This record gives sequence, C-alpha cells and structure tokens, in this order.
Amino acid sequence: MSQSTILKTSQLSKYFPGVVANENVDFLLNKGEVHCLFGENGAGKSTLCSCLFGYHKPDSGRIELDGKLVKFRSPGDAIKCGIGMVHQHFVLVDDFTVLENIIVGTNSEKWTLDLEKSENELRLICLEYEIDLKFNSLVRDLSVGEQQWVEILKSLYLDAEILILDEPTAVLTPEESKKLFNIIGKMSKNGISIILISHKISEVMQADRVSVMSKGKLINTVYPKDTTPQELTNMMVGREVTLRVKENKDVKTATSSKPLLSVKKLNYLNKYKKFALNNVDLELHSGEILGLAGVSGNGQKELFEALSGNLAPDSGTIIYDGEEIQGKSSRYYMDLGIGLIPDDRYREGLIGDFNISENTILGWQRDQKYSKNFFLNHKYIKKFTEDLIKKFNVIAPSATVPVNYLSGGNAQKVILAREFSHSNKILLANQPTRGLDLGIIEYVYEQIKAKREEGFAILLASEELEDLINMCDRIAVISEGEIKGTVDAQSTSIQEIGLLMAGQADSLT
Repeated sequence: MSQSTILKTSQLSKYFPGVVANENVDFLLNKGEVHCLFGENGAGKSTLCSCLFGYHKPDSGRIELDGKLVKFRSPGDAIKCGIGMVHQHFVLVDDFTVLENIIVGTNSEKWTLDLEKSENELRLICLEYEIDLKFNSLVRDLSVGEQQWVEILKSLYLDAEILILDEPTAVLTPEESKKLFNIIGKMSKNGISIILISHKISEVMQADRVSVMSKGKLINTVYPKDTTPQELTNMMVGREVTLRVKENKDVKTATSSKPLLSVKKLNYLNKYKKFALNNVDLELHSGEILGLAGVSGNGQKELFEALSGNLAPDSGTIIYDGEEIQGKSSRYYMDLGIGLIPDDRYREGLIGDFNISENTILGWQRDQKYSKNFFLNHKYIKKFTEDLIKKFNVIAPSATVPVNYLSGGNAQKVILAREFSHSNKILLANQPTRGLDLGIIEYVYEQIKAKREEGFAILLASEELEDLINMCDRIAVISEGEIKGTVDAQSTSIQEIGLLMAGQADSLT
C-alpha cells in the first residue's frame, strides 16, 4: 500500500440471493482525490459503497483503512473511522432544525450537548466552504438542495476523511451543481478523499480517476485526461452507444390544436399548509412531449399524482378530452389510458415483496388477459413477464425473483415495462431514467419518442436539462409549486431554464 493510499479493498465480494453484487473487487482510494465509480445499473457501485460504509458486510475479501484491516458492523463504525456518506434519499428529520439534524447522534462526554460550541464549529466550516445555511431553520422549510448541504455539513462536522457521494447533483440546479463541484474541489485540496457515484459523463470527467464497474467486477481504472467520454461509455456498456439522444429538430410533431389534457388553476396544500401546487396551468396535446424542468421537491410529485388520480387537488380543474375528471379514482384514470411512472420506485411504483411477474401486472390483475373466474392465468403472466424482461433488459435470474433483490435500475425497468405496456393515451413519466445507465436511457428515450409518434400525449420530468431540450417539444419550468414559464425546447438554453428553475425569470430580460 502506497503512502498516498487511504482506503483499499482486496478481493471484496458480496452476494445476494441469485445475484452476484460484487466479485473480487480491488479498489484503491488515494488521499485527497476525487474518485468516480462509473457503471451500469446492477454493476455493483452502490453495493461496494454500502460495504465501505458498513451497511453491508462483505462475504469475503478485505477492507483496509490507512493500512490497517477494518471490519465494519454498522455505519456507526464507519463514521467513527472517518467515513461519511451522503445518500440519494436524505436521512434527515423534517421537524428538527438544521443544527439539531447535524449534531443528533454525535458522541459527547457530557449528558447535554454544547449547542453554542457546535454552532461555532459549524459556522467555521460554512465560512471555509462558502455554504450559506440558517442553523435554526426547520429542515422541512429547506429546498432539496439545501437539505443536501445539511448532509454534507454533518459529515464535515464529524471530521470525515472520506466522503461518499451518491448521485449528488440529482436534486440540484445547474448553478448549485457547479457550486457543489467547487466545494468538492476545496475538500480535495484539504485532504478529504471523495468517492463519487455519478451517471453524468460531464461529472465523471471532472474526477481525478474513474473506476469502471460491470456485472459486479471492477474492470478498469483510468485517468479522465487519458480517455474520452465516448471511450468511458463504451467501456461501461461493453459496446458503442450514443451518448445523447439524436436531436429531432427537423421533425414536425403531430401536436393537435385541442389539448387532450388540460389543467387550470390547480392548487394543493401539503401537510404543512404550504402550496405544493400553486395555480398550475398546463396543456398537454396528443403527439407531444411536454417537458417539466425543476429541482426535485418543487411540486413535480404532487402534479403527477394529481394527473394520475392519486391525489385530490384542493381546487382547480383537470380536463381530459373535454371531461372534468378531478376527484375521480385512480382506477378511472387508468381506464382512460393514463400511465404513470412515479419518481419513487419503491414506495409508489412497486411492492418489494412481490416478484417481477406480480409487479408487471400490478393494478391490472383483474384484466381478462391475466385472470379468469377470479383465478390468475399464471401461464400467460409468466410468458408476458419473460417477454418484458428480455425487451427491457432486466437483469434477474427469473421472473419469480422479488423486486427487493433487484438493483434500483432494474427495479425501474420493471415499472417502465408495465406502464409502457398498459397505457394507451397519456404517459406521465416522472424521472423515468433516474438511476439508469446510458445504454438503457438510450432505449427508454427511443421508446418515449415512439409513443409520441403513436399519438401519445407525454409529460416528461427530468433533472437532465440537456435530455429535455433534446427530447421535448415544449418545456414547462416549475419552482415552488408554480409554473414559472413555458419555453420552446428547440430555441431555449440551459441557462434560460436554470434561471427559471431558480425563480430568477427577471434575469432573462
């Protein structure tokens, strides 16, 4: 082990029922470097990091920290050894203040915490990294981006020498993402080592080194300066793949003059009596992809739930083909041909203990194709599911595997397969490619374009602004539950969308 190496794994392996998550992984992290883990879904990136943070215990192999063998029984052990982790889904208490969230669970020799001392320490950290947070603010009142700063601050407060960041820019505006990478650069200069999981090739290329993983194995570690985005992507997927969806500027869409779905003055108050949706007006036409841009947590979830019948708005109207449908059941919306891809795949898109076959017909189990005389047609369902597994490249040993055992990306493919197969008029796609690798992203977007050509009306929300510009006919920008503006996708820019997302529309004039 060289002097600059702070963390090392040797022949690390981890297995789940029917799945090889990590196989003989040899990984090196140097002090003060930004090291990116890059790979397809199910490649083993998250499992490796979970082993490094004590969530999972490796089935074999070694983890060495500063040259010494370590065995973590829990994340608490990893934290004590100077390893912090910021997850995609934050571990924060909504009703606690920023300060309380940061210091909760920290060790103290006294029965009471010295809040003033902790606050002074945090102010010095914020000053050094130019992080602006009010420590007495409740977490529930923060934007999603601000909540991420809380998570990062907690790791810095605990003197983390190694920080694992899992898709950290997924909830940030372009400007916030730029700020985060500036902070990552300062951390690196201060000797903090960063492990970055990212699917965004522009972020991958900013790392000091990149380790490419495939099918649980670490297949290569390279320096970005010695390679290209295309070479890295080909290495990850194992074949040549188009980095971006081909632009469609020369194709005229079949947008009809009359909207198939329209929303007028839609309002919804959340449990904190704040507007999650505030006078939302939208029109969605057949043969159109309408993009929805915005930082996560600004009303997208509530809008998609309202448009699928899973949430009753407090006021306003939802009109489908001339008929007011607000207040109708979600079953009614499904029967109209409206499909929903939710942003939270496990809470709203799947039942984890159900197998793949059961999840592919979820909500449709009473359909005559799948049942007869109250009994499921298991033979037909099995064939239907196996065809979808092949079509959507779901990596699983069989159709009878519970979706809890699938990687996040493969679980998402099950949802995509179900909704693409059953909807026939409108597709509501909230972050349909979140957590997917570039190869399947390419496939999903081609499928969405094919649905548009079939005459579908599609609402597509994504945090990848370049994808929205390439895919959509129009883009509506949502911030704090309001539609701040709708722009033509072919004539707009990332800067214009970013300013609208940040609520700075006045800066455009």
